Amino acid sequence: SLMVQAACMIGLVLSGDVLAQESPFQRHAMATNHLKAAAVRMSDRCLAEVRTLRDWESQRLQRKAELLDMLGLNPMPKRTPLHPQITGTLDLPTYRIEKLVYQSSPRLYVSANFYVPKGAPDRKPVILYLCGHSAHPQGAKTQYQDRCHWFASRGYAVLVLDTLEFGEIPGAHHGTHNLNLWHWLSLGYTPAGVEVWNAIRALDYLETRKEVDMKRVGLTGISGGGAMTWYTAAVDERVSVAAPSCSTFTYGNQAEHWLAAGQCDCIYYHNTYEWDFPVVGALIAPRPLIILSGQKDTIFPPDGYHAAFQRTKRVYDLYAAGDSDRIKEVDEAVPHSDSPLLLAEARQWMNRWLKNDPSPVPVEPKPPGLQESPKALACLATAPSDNINDRIHDEFVALPEARIPKSRAQWEKRKDEIMDGLRRHTFGRFPTERAPFEAKPVSGGGGWARSYAEFKEVSLVSEPGVRIRVQRFLPAAGATKAPLLVHVKRAGDSIYSSDYDELLPLLGRAWIVIVMPRFTEHSFGAAERADIERTAAWTGRTIASMQVWDVLRAIHWAITEEKMDAGRVMVSGRGEAGAVALYAALMEQRVSGLILADPPSSHWQGPAMLNVLRVTDLPEAAAMMAPRSLVFLRALTPGYERTRETLRATRSAGTLRIHGSLASALSLDLRLDR
Repeated sequence: SLMVQAACMIGLVLSGDVLAQESPFQRHAMATNHLKAAAVRMSDRCLAEVRTLRDWESQRLQRKAELLDMLGLNPMPKRTPLHPQITGTLDLPTYRIEKLVYQSSPRLYVSANFYVPKGAPDRKPVILYLCGHSAHPQGAKTQYQDRCHWFASRGYAVLVLDTLEFGEIPGAHHGTHNLNLWHWLSLGYTPAGVEVWNAIRALDYLETRKEVDMKRVGLTGISGGGAMTWYTAAVDERVSVAAPSCSTFTYGNQAEHWLAAGQCDCIYYHNTYEWDFPVVGALIAPRPLIILSGQKDTIFPPDGYHAAFQRTKRVYDLYAAGDSDRIKEVDEAVPHSDSPLLLAEARQWMNRWLKNDPSPVPVEPKPPGLQESPKALACLATAPSDNINDRIHDEFVALPEARIPKSRAQWEKRKDEIMDGLRRHTFGRFPTERAPFEAKPVSGGGGWARSYAEFKEVSLVSEPGVRIRVQRFLPAAGATKAPLLVHVKRAGDSIYSSDYDELLPLLGRAWIVIVMPRFTEHSFGAAERADIERTAAWTGRTIASMQVWDVLRAIHWAITEEKMDAGRVMVSGRGEAGAVALYAALMEQRVSGLILADPPSSHWQGPAMLNVLRVTDLPEAAAMMAPRSLVFLRALTPGYERTRETLRATRSAGTLRIHGSLASALSLDLRLDR
């Protein structure tokens, strides 16, 4: 496999004998392996600082707030009226099934079935069942009837929710997994946020029902429903008991096994704060938690769920001042499924903690068919015309309002807010220390470009375990006040040794550094790119945010190691490389100006950077270059009119210029005598 090849190549790259032959594929493999190693390190240190209960309690509220933020629930949506509707009822011997529809937010519809046991009018314990990925036109809820029937026939109320994806009004879950909706990362959006919000509002609804004892609330589900059980129980303390099934992992384990391709977007939070899944379990503590898993589950492997259990149990044991009986792990040799044993264990766990009944629950085979026909359980004949379920992914996360500043003082305040947001939420996983560059020559003689300027090509360390390729041209001897241009390459650009036509007028007249950030040299397909991008998000990164760091390293290398004593330092990039160049320029004050050629006009289409749309967007970020220069080649790119308006409003319009070429942008003297 590619990953096996990559691992083998890593060993070769680290051998000093072959550094001179280092290839684009080897650098690609190193960058991929670096992500795996970063995830493993994150898992290894998870909760390591928690040694006492006070240690945990001192950070618990902060961790809860961070989880809400990483689910896209910061700020929490308003608790608007639910507008619940019972659209029909099925009357069965020991319980009735109400067909329920509610709006968790205005026009965001949730279809559900509410099982209400008959008998004494006392308040019943309630199970909130969260469905996994079971597709059906009448909703996923129709595929979990055996679970609901078991509880309802034994005196539990049961509310089973359709998922956003497989509800009666379908929405999207697999945005980055299948659909290349990379702006979800820039939004900080995960469908887990909507599912958790729908579950929180379901608890709000249950509080209105006289049949339910809200002091006895059990939460359970398998796969995606298991993951939502983890997250909902962690952020909503109305949940008394949790029983997630086939949904437990560590990010390090997922990365080691390279499992992004097998997982829906809803399984993960975007890991802005770089902490691992056992923290979610710690947030549930000390409420009873049983972790149910299959030893043959290929997407939630045993080494991952065992590690998550062990680290979570440490916090439970702190609450118990000993060996806690409020957390339990059960697994057996089954694949990704609710086996009869796992179902029996979940049921016994609920009986024990919600009914004070510790007696064993028999392991029974699953019933051969559905209890009721899916059509009988459907809540809606047609979808409400005003529903936003199929576009909630673009509307769910709160974004800053786009405004032109009214004064320079207002703009300076806004710039401070943006820089703070970028440093904490988008580029917060930049290395804290700068590693030695260890620049090594790589193949590439510069071709005919050597006739114009002295050439050197090296690979250098961007961060430990990652090397990037950099080319350097010197100005002619005796050139004074020559500018330095750092030119950022993008994936798909031609990078043959003779590909310098765009830069040809500059050779010999400027210091030139061409940087090829990680994942731009070696050609690879959409599926592998998706795996890398999604795995990066598990560690709080994206491909583009890591490339910003690579450009910063190239600038630092040019100035400090190569002693490029330039009067001006300009950074340039074309297309999506322009967005990378923009943020590198904002982060490095030694940069005098920025040159953009056809940059994307928004992160809605441009490169994914975690949470960036919660902070700013490209036209506003470009205006932050002032009082440094901002150049567009040929014409102001559509969408950047806001940049010009902001600069005019803050009396900085003179910093924005349009030039026809890089040479013109650098104000180079193009006389032919050299």
